[in-house]
Amino acid sequence: QVQLVESGGGSVQAGGSLRLSCAASGYTVSSTRMAWFRQAPGKEREGVAAIERGGSTAYAGSVKGRFTVSKDNAKNTLYLQMDSLKPEDTAMYYCATKTPWCGSRGPLWDTREYNYWGQGTQVTVS
Repeated sequence: QVQLVESGGGSVQAGGSLRLSCAASGYTVSSTRMAWFRQAPGKEREGVAAIERGGSTAYAGSVKGRFTVSKDNAKNTLYLQMDSLKPEDTAMYYCATKTPWCGSRGPLWDTREYNYWGQGTQVTVS
């Protein structure tokens, strides 16, 4: 059974940093693409960062240069290092994956591309 469990959220002042973790079980993170999305109140869920099986990464323009996505295959865990946080980064953050991997059939940030989601972790920047 595939499960994704996020942690590491919290409240931080603008300019601060947080590191989110997403512990995966039921599959291996090295076998597929994984991504971070976020959703602020009243807004649609949006893609933030993604990492492919081979380790290549992609970022939304709004976080490029401030956020870093990575994974630890040995720990089967996905991470999101968030630096220089801004109030507009306030949102619920979700990790997502598509497993088993059968290739991409749509845009990277299309939520329909992902079939498993975590429960989310709240990030508040003031």
